[in-house]
Amino acid sequence: MIVVLAGFAAGFVHVVAGPDHLAAVAPLSVAARESAWKAGVRWGVGHSLGVALVGALALVLREALPLETFSGVAERLVGVTLIGLGLWGLARLFAARAKAAEHRHGEVLHSHLDVSPHGPHEHASPLRLALGVGTLHGLAGSSHLLGVLPALALPTRLDAGLYLGAFALGTVAAMAACAWSFGALGARKRELALGATSFAALGVGVLWLVTPLG
Repeated sequence: MIVVLAGFAAGFVHVVAGPDHLAAVAPLSVAARESAWKAGVRWGVGHSLGVALVGALALVLREALPLETFSGVAERLVGVTLIGLGLWGLARLFAARAKAAEHRHGEVLHSHLDVSPHGPHEHASPLRLALGVGTLHGLAGSSHLLGVLPALALPTRLDAGLYLGAFALGTVAAMAACAWSFGALGARKRELALGATSFAALGVGVLWLVTPLG
């Protein structure tokens, strides 16, 4: 029971303490609108898959797996991905504004901003992107410290599996809550929220690339 609680707490803290995690899911959540929490769940599932992959390799290969080198490459890819997400959010915003959906209600013709998952760029839906972005985050550095390394220190493979499973549940729960919060905060000022979160993702991504590892 202690192993499960520790894993869940570690997964929850890992998500909310990571600016790269929040910066990645924020524009996706705002764009997903009422499905914001689903973007968080998919990010969490992807993250768990990435951590599970590294954990499985580490358990099998132990010292033969160069985790530090692998983590460094993944961390840089996270920075590139954040920049890409920021540009994606801005492109979605500008496209929606340029092709604002027009609706006629009686004698009144008006237009509104449509940044929903079924709006412009449906092929690049936030729900689809969330899974891949989460997986990449799961392969990156700090996940190994909270997710993989404690599991390696546990006495049995069962304990290690329970810890990693609870870590995954904590990750999904935390990101679903964060994504729902971002979606709710951006509900009334969606245009402003999407622009702000996209610029935030860009900024964090640049910092991730220029900050020395270690």
